[in-house]
Amino acid sequence: MNAAINANSKHRAANDTANTVTLALSGVHARFGLYGISDHEWKRLCATHLPHAMDERGGADNECAAVRADEIEDVLRLLLDHRSDDDDETRWLAHAIATACLGANHLYQDMGFPHREVLSELLRRHFSALFDKNTGNMKWKKFFYKQLCDRAEINMCKAPSCGVCEDYKKCFGAE
Repeated sequence: MNAAINANSKHRAANDTANTVTLALSGVHARFGLYGISDHEWKRLCATHLPHAMDERGGADNECAAVRADEIEDVLRLLLDHRSDDDDETRWLAHAIATACLGANHLYQDMGFPHREVLSELLRRHFSALFDKNTGNMKWKKFFYKQLCDRAEINMCKAPSCGVCEDYKKCFGAE
């Protein structure tokens, strides 16, 4: 009986993971399109997660994405450099997350998630090295851009450490 319960739990966890990935991809696609996905990859992604969207590439090449293409590419590279595996899903999620950074809301909202913990779990699973770097639980979009600044050796912070910064609540406060 324990084996059956264990197998059922693993099946449910796999379904939850697939549902979360599908929710992320469909949420970003509905809001922004998916930047940087080739036609071939788009067909494979749709066959796996978005069969209803096969003929709807969305706004991936919209004006905002075109203006901010370098920025999206930087976030995409950051995510791909920290991916936990080389699966198609992880690569597609990197594109979705980088595209969702165009949004004006919290990243989890722009991805269509009900709360931040869903995004955090997705990042922990698919981008664990990056997830592990966020030791202070900084808001994800701010964290990604802070990582990009650190990579470029640009210090945009107002204070020598987060703990004494006047904007601490903007980066670490409740969402």
